[in-house]
Amino acid sequence: MNVLFEAALEFQHFCRDRNWRHCIIGGLAAIRWGEPRGTRDVDVSLLTGFGDEARYVDAILAQFEARIHDARQFALENRVLLVHAANGIPIDVALAAIPFEERLIERATPFAFAPGVSLATCSAEDLVILKVFAGRQQDWVAVEGILARQRTGLDWTYIDEQLLRLCELREDTETLRHLQQLRRSLDAP
Repeated sequence: MNVLFEAALEFQHFCRDRNWRHCIIGGLAAIRWGEPRGTRDVDVSLLTGFGDEARYVDAILAQFEARIHDARQFALENRVLLVHAANGIPIDVALAAIPFEERLIERATPFAFAPGVSLATCSAEDLVILKVFAGRQQDWVAVEGILARQRTGLDWTYIDEQLLRLCELREDTETLRHLQQLRRSLDAP
């Protein structure tokens, strides 16, 4: 079995055993919805809410090896827990709490990456939102792949509404403009 799938399944089973709401985001989700690309880690969104994060972080650190010194404090301050799966693959656990993140997890669906490897991944729309909001060059490349592959199947009303809310939080108008330009360039003959 692919080592990334093995790590993702390990964490998914850990969450399901505890009835924790979660889904796969990042590179593995991009493989489902966009252009296949290399990824070296597993990204997970785990719904912790606000105020109870330590309970989740402590349980994860009791099972998974921390990747950095003082991973607990880092996670509580930055809302990302950095651990390794049993096979050494890095897992980045985003501690989700805002309404968008809760919807992202609710909207996740299983996808069979390989025989015996079904992972709950975020929707294509939610992945576009995450990648656009992150805004790194590699994220925009992933967005282009998703748009190329999912062009007619995306719910643009949902994407625009969610991105507008997120961008308003950081008073950002350029991100939405960039996405609109990208859409127009892909739609041009």
